[in-house]
Amino acid sequence: MPHAAGPFLDFGRLLRRFGFAVAPEQVSGFMQAVTLLGPRSMADIREAALATLAPPPDRRDEFEAHFQSHFYGDTSAVIEGDADEETRIKDDGGSDQEEIEEVSQQEGGELSSGAEQLSMRDFQRDDDRLTGFQRKLASALPARRSFRTVRTHARGKLDLRRSLREIVSADGDVPSPLLRRRQTVPRKLLMLIDVSGSMKLHTADYLKLAHAAVQGGDRVEIFTFGTRLTRITSALRIRDRDQALARAAALVDDWDGGTRMGPTLLAFLSVPRFSAFARGAAVVILSDALERGDHAELETAMRRLSARAFRLSLATPLAGDPRFRPATAALRAILPVLDDLVDGSSLAGLTDFILSLARPAPAAAVIWKRVS
Repeated sequence: MPHAAGPFLDFGRLLRRFGFAVAPEQVSGFMQAVTLLGPRSMADIREAALATLAPPPDRRDEFEAHFQSHFYGDTSAVIEGDADEETRIKDDGGSDQEEIEEVSQQEGGELSSGAEQLSMRDFQRDDDRLTGFQRKLASALPARRSFRTVRTHARGKLDLRRSLREIVSADGDVPSPLLRRRQTVPRKLLMLIDVSGSMKLHTADYLKLAHAAVQGGDRVEIFTFGTRLTRITSALRIRDRDQALARAAALVDDWDGGTRMGPTLLAFLSVPRFSAFARGAAVVILSDALERGDHAELETAMRRLSARAFRLSLATPLAGDPRFRPATAALRAILPVLDDLVDGSSLAGLTDFILSLARPAPAAAVIWKRVS
């Protein structure tokens, strides 16, 4: 990388730190646009940034403030947010074996609980339940009407092209009309699994559930997050569960550490290929939602996820306690955008919930308002 390109690359990183959805391809396009324009002046650089980095209209003033601060050194510009950390994004490869690393690692604090929890685990029962879940998942997911069509003998629209071909081949005789209808396909399932220290007791079960989901569904994506974001879908496509989990364990670097839920979800949304997984999908987040520090980034990320997703659900093990209420500032802030806030403390409850995603239910805020 030429030394002169450093400020432009750093500007893209700066925007990502403050929650702008800037993909690596956009940063490359920004630098190419600057090259094409000369640039003859700072106005050319600004126009290139607006055209390629595409800040949303409601954040244009914030974008201008960042531009003035970065390129002019105008520290008087008021910029909201905390720029001391960035989130590493790790892709397990998929089709292009691309690994995206955005910035330096944040050394989050340990959130593991020191309380002892004694329990017995019936592995055979878990295996039987997950086998049934895997078998039922494809047919249980919410469905949507595809733009692709299939032939049908009744209750469809006239397939004019095929009908005309039949008329021509029959020398003008009018055969029975040929029909087509739009195909119904299952929606995508996106699972985001919290692997921080506070979720240590549940991580193993969640990964078993994720493996069964990937094996049972055609369009399932799995990510883990703590202080980093890691895509582990390809690892979980291995049929043998022990091998798949071992492969996933090698991919994830931030097991049982701190948590930065808001920044990691914003990092997920900043990569167009990843955020496309959430569009029209049933999104299930497995986390206690115990966000460190300010929850503004978490609220922003959840609102953006909700706008993309067909259904946004948060499964928290804390809800397994009958006394649980969404009383923390973070949960109160995101509750209005959640479709579901459910118990995530057991595999039995989680499998039943995921298999019920196609059935309508009252919004989370309505349910918990009644409970409270």
